[in-house]
Amino acid sequence: SIFADLSPEELRAVRTFLLGRPELGLSPSQAGTLAKNSLFLVELLPPKKRSALRFLEHGGARPRREARAIVFFGAQAEPNVTELAVGPLPQPSSYRVLAFRSGRAVPFSARPMTRLEYELLHQALVAALAPLEPLLLEATGFGFQNCSERCLTFSDIAPRGLGPGERRTWLVIQRFVEGYFLHPAGLEVLLEHGELDPRRWAVQRLWYNGRYFGSVRELAESHARGTLPLARLPEPPAQRLFSSYEPRGRFASGTPTEVHGAKVCEPQGRRYRLRGNRLEYGGWSLAFRLRSSAGLQLFDVRFDGERVAYELSVQEAIAFYGGHSPAAMQTKYMDAGWAMGASSYELARGVDCPETATFLDAHHLLDADGPVRFRHALCIFELPTGVPLRRHFDNDFQGGFNFYAGLEGRALVLRTTSTVYNYDYIWDFLLYPNGVLEAKVHATGYIHATFYTPEGRRYGSRVHSHLLGNIHTHLVHYKVDLDVAGSGNSFETMDIRFENISNPWSAGARVCGERGRGGTGTRCPRADPTPRFSRYHLAVTRRHENEPSSSSIYTQNDPWDPPVTFENFIRDNETIEDQDLVAWVTVGFLHVPHAEDIPNTATPGNAVGFFLRPFNFFNEDPSVASRAALIVRPLDPPTCSRLEIRRWTPASPGACVHPEPFTYNGTYRQV
Repeated sequence: SIFADLSPEELRAVRTFLLGRPELGLSPSQAGTLAKNSLFLVELLPPKKRSALRFLEHGGARPRREARAIVFFGAQAEPNVTELAVGPLPQPSSYRVLAFRSGRAVPFSARPMTRLEYELLHQALVAALAPLEPLLLEATGFGFQNCSERCLTFSDIAPRGLGPGERRTWLVIQRFVEGYFLHPAGLEVLLEHGELDPRRWAVQRLWYNGRYFGSVRELAESHARGTLPLARLPEPPAQRLFSSYEPRGRFASGTPTEVHGAKVCEPQGRRYRLRGNRLEYGGWSLAFRLRSSAGLQLFDVRFDGERVAYELSVQEAIAFYGGHSPAAMQTKYMDAGWAMGASSYELARGVDCPETATFLDAHHLLDADGPVRFRHALCIFELPTGVPLRRHFDNDFQGGFNFYAGLEGRALVLRTTSTVYNYDYIWDFLLYPNGVLEAKVHATGYIHATFYTPEGRRYGSRVHSHLLGNIHTHLVHYKVDLDVAGSGNSFETMDIRFENISNPWSAGARVCGERGRGGTGTRCPRADPTPRFSRYHLAVTRRHENEPSSSSIYTQNDPWDPPVTFENFIRDNETIEDQDLVAWVTVGFLHVPHAEDIPNTATPGNAVGFFLRPFNFFNEDPSVASRAALIVRPLDPPTCSRLEIRRWTPASPGACVHPEPFTYNGTYRQV
């Protein structure tokens, strides 16, 4: 497939080729200095749409297979980040520079964080906070200095500053216990780390228990004088910690939970086909990949052989917070900047996906010196929806029926997850037999919480004794490149309004009903601060090769002047009639944390998405081709004592249990 992710062999080949180019001067990613040139990311560079369609539809030449490589040039007078196209694969021999639409280079301060920078950040923090060790031990029972099991850790906040070029981060200090995101110590530290030499990094401000301090020394002296109100935290219990998943308590009903519940089964085997990264199910066929940068991406989506979409993909997931502490009020997470596609850790059979699912590995080359295998990063399974796709009981109004007919509800699910530190996103694309496609995301994991102070209650809920769940908004952005009956499409909205008219068959009466009204185009609201796409539930633009994504991996650390600005996509004022169009869809929800978010946010009520539904595209519901229908007709109406039951599947589903015990690996290793 021309859309398949790069294999481990291709990833190695790209890395070997680039490290062998003397003009690039690349060093291993884990070499111990930031002032070096290094390869940060390698992933597939999808072919241009025109070349892909010539190959797929007209038997044209196979598009040149290339990789997208991100290089950090830190060992030069003016450090920057450069993206390269490397090819042809599988044996690359050349590269070229990839330019953003803006034409500007990516400043080095906008680069994502690396493992090395985190290690150096931790070392700098431990050294800087050494004078606070007595305070931390007295208040929390944990520390940074020479600790073993009772250690402190930190979570970092982004954006890293208040303007372009800055790289200073608020760090939330936490006790390192299970679920440490819910154990803030009451201390937040602003550490400047923009220089490439860590010896020049410095703590600029501190916040402790509601008060600001200009230096570590000022806070330490306040504690030594006895003038500092200490926030003493209780000793965490050895078992049944509130932030853990250990069962505790009992349901009042007494119904059993120690036995297995309902399971998904495939009594006659799988009803879908997987060939490499090509997936087929009923009328559906599509290619899929898991981008390291931003996650799931579908290509060449067809129903009964006819393309309905060229691309459907996740673009960005953002979370904006409010709070009283500096870390809370600064938090505006943009998860593409954390490479959310490469945060695809192992899915647990029977929990994350049914036991019957097909599990697939992913390989990422991100901030590493070789490909890393992420075991069971994706899964595919057929899901009983629990509600019929359609059904009807035809009443004879004599105590019987003329017929009953129904079609069981099923959908094929393609799933992966992104665990970006505290939050877990569950990404789904669902394929229904009636030509409907659903994009859906569930939010779960640990809330981003800060230390409780009375002033903080304006910005959230007190969810535990020393814990504030901060209010925040989740927004997720998708790219939808529909090709309905070809790539030349128009955008039309339908407004419904009430119409009050004279009743034509009863004089003097009025009828109130609904009427559809069509129109082309939309008027978009004025621009607002970043991220620009968050201002639009839906924006439709002409498709351009230099507008492949609405966000970038650099927006998180430079949201003030990012290399990709979505507002520019819609300022062109181009016609969108009979053109190759892209719909940019934003979905989201407001999350006001509450006590029931402990230990984790639950998925019910925290899911959003959208549907692609056919509208006069087919002559009838295409699911009539499914043989999973059931029809019951009485042979002796109206008595209905003898019935004709028509099924096109076996009379009995058969055995439905997989006897193998649960296993889990959980590792992701360089291969």
